[in-house]
Amino acid sequence: MTDTARHEGEPHTIIALHGRFGWGQGWGADFPELLARAAGEDSTILWIDYRGYGERLGETGEYTLGEIADDVLARLDAAGVERFTLVGHSMGGAAALRIAARAPERVRAIVGVSPVGATPTPFDDASRQLFEGAPAEDANRAAIIDATTSHRHSQTWVQHLVAESREHSTEESFGRHLQAWTSADFADEVPSDLPALVVVGAHDPALGEGPSARRGAGCCRTPRSWCCRSRGTTRCSSSPWRWPTRSSPSCAPTDAT
Repeated sequence: MTDTARHEGEPHTIIALHGRFGWGQGWGADFPELLARAAGEDSTILWIDYRGYGERLGETGEYTLGEIADDVLARLDAAGVERFTLVGHSMGGAAALRIAARAPERVRAIVGVSPVGATPTPFDDASRQLFEGAPAEDANRAAIIDATTSHRHSQTWVQHLVAESREHSTEESFGRHLQAWTSADFADEVPSDLPALVVVGAHDPALGEGPSARRGAGCCRTPRSWCCRSRGTTRCSSSPWRWPTRSSPSCAPTDAT
């Protein structure tokens, strides 16, 4: 976990939790600067690496959401950090919810960027085969990245992300974390009164404008959650949160990374 820049505003700690294809320092060129600017000068951002990712490439474990939560909370305890905000992309959204379920009194707010949720993710046979083959097969990784970004980017860009994911994660961690988030089933443990923001891409096939609208507000568990639709497509979206959202037209759109 690496501390980054601090900018003006109310001091607090932000925990950034990456997706399956990411790693702690793999959030792109713009997002870290934007988050640091929004966080404020005296705030600290921790860019988390899970076991088998990034700076923790050589560390092994169970590769579960609970393990991610335990590792993060242990790191914060050691640093003397009591309260914090969680930002989770894709699989990192499920990790954020698991942390919130473990220590709800310590969480100030949660931001999910095309986040995976706290309920099982349904796959048809073809999709499951594609995802389960991704640890060993670069072609599977490329197909997932291309599909979840709506085929809007060049193959050069797609292959670059494939190479980065290969370089910054082990096959074991990449594969076993898939089971962790697709089988997540702990929605009833997540407190329903935490402030939450869900950010989705306008062209995101999994959690875009259309899917969000179709799911509707009937199963919203968090009254203070809302949706900020970006103009772009999130880099590696997966499945929606258990927390469908209501739209906030006053939320200014930005291009997602």
